[in-house]
Amino acid sequence: MNAKDIIHKMKTHSPDVLGQSYYRNYSILLPFIEKEGELHLVFEVRSLNMRRQPGEVCFPGGRVDEEDRMERDTAVREAMEELGIRNQEITEVHPFDYMVSPFGMKVSTYVGFMECSEEEMEPNPAEVEEVFTVPLSFFLNTKPEAHYVRMKVEPEEGFPFELIPGGENYNWRTQRFPEYFYQYGDKVIWGLTASVIVHFIDMIQN
Repeated sequence: MNAKDIIHKMKTHSPDVLGQSYYRNYSILLPFIEKEGELHLVFEVRSLNMRRQPGEVCFPGGRVDEEDRMERDTAVREAMEELGIRNQEITEVHPFDYMVSPFGMKVSTYVGFMECSEEEMEPNPAEVEEVFTVPLSFFLNTKPEAHYVRMKVEPEEGFPFELIPGGENYNWRTQRFPEYFYQYGDKVIWGLTASVIVHFIDMIQN
């Protein structure tokens, strides 16, 4: 391989996340509906029978499947399956930002508008315990609580400390990042869902 070959590769390459092949790809939808004369965001409470994160508040979404042409298709398909709505009831679906989590996930986010009422939804009980909405105005006027968590590196047994400067005394960098919390009535919105809301509100206000 020579310089010409590398230059050709670089000209045709689209930048992506380093180590993309190691990440699990997910996609979620921030669904809006008109309710009582204003915009509301639609949330799900995950089924209490689910293996992961039962009872937590989330947006519709899930893992990108092979049949999905793009991440947008995943967000729409999951919303249809989880909320029991039709494709034509989801309009104006636009990409927001994506998040790369420290837990090996790349999450693409989309914003869409639903042409149906809350009463017309038929949530899938295998995945959704209940559906509720929160006025957009609540998030525009309410700052979330922020609490911080730290992540530290713990090398596994057999790690070759002898190959790195400092050996077992190597000064690993720790990561500190915020976890946001919104409380609306008896519902607590936190984690990835709250982080997406925080960034979305920041975007539309600025």
